[in-house]
Amino acid sequence: MPEAEVVTFFGLSTEIIGVWIAACLTLAIFSFLYRDNPIYKLAEHIFVGISAGYGVVIVYQESVKPDLVNPLLHPAEVGLAHPNYLVLIPGALGLLMFSRFFRRYDWLSRWPIAFVMGLYSGAAIPATIQAQFIEQLRGTMQPLLPGLVDISVWTAFSNLLLVVGVLCTLGYFYFSRPHRGALGAASRVGIFFLMVAFGAGFGNTVMARISLLIGRVQFLYFDWWGPYVYGPIHALFQHVGGG
Repeated sequence: MPEAEVVTFFGLSTEIIGVWIAACLTLAIFSFLYRDNPIYKLAEHIFVGISAGYGVVIVYQESVKPDLVNPLLHPAEVGLAHPNYLVLIPGALGLLMFSRFFRRYDWLSRWPIAFVMGLYSGAAIPATIQAQFIEQLRGTMQPLLPGLVDISVWTAFSNLLLVVGVLCTLGYFYFSRPHRGALGAASRVGIFFLMVAFGAGFGNTVMARISLLIGRVQFLYFDWWGPYVYGPIHALFQHVGGG
């Protein structure tokens, strides 16, 4: 197959221009490490604006067009023999959201907001109970004695630690009686488990941010600095030295 023609702009390929723009915007964001400055704010506004524009296009292409426009105007493209006028109901609710821009009629936006909140609350509550309540209960129902079932001693100890951690953490949040005696001791152990969980969560968050930082530094070094900055400078010095 023939290679795709390289698109150029003022004699430069769009790939090179894209790499330089990405590198400059990355450095502009890193400038916040020094202090808040206009360059950082410019890059921040560009990012927010592009994200908003990209999101609008995605919503139109992935939701509005296939679920509203095509069933009404191009039913054959979605496998319908006739236009589906029922989609006018969600379409009208969506249009009511724009009433927020008009102070006199902004109360109309409460209807689609109430519809969305009610719909997603009803859909999310069973899924949340299943995923975060029933499954967590199931996770604590583990065998604790290695002699009764075919598990190792370490597995039994891990299961016991899980059950003790859950019970002690629940004891910490039991406020119907003073935390004294056995309940006080259990609540203090529950605090230890909470700190371990929060520390692990914070550590995972930091690792994710460090991973993003490593990705941007690798982009700057391998994709921008090496081919387009260091390469031409090195070639220039070689040419001057050889001359």
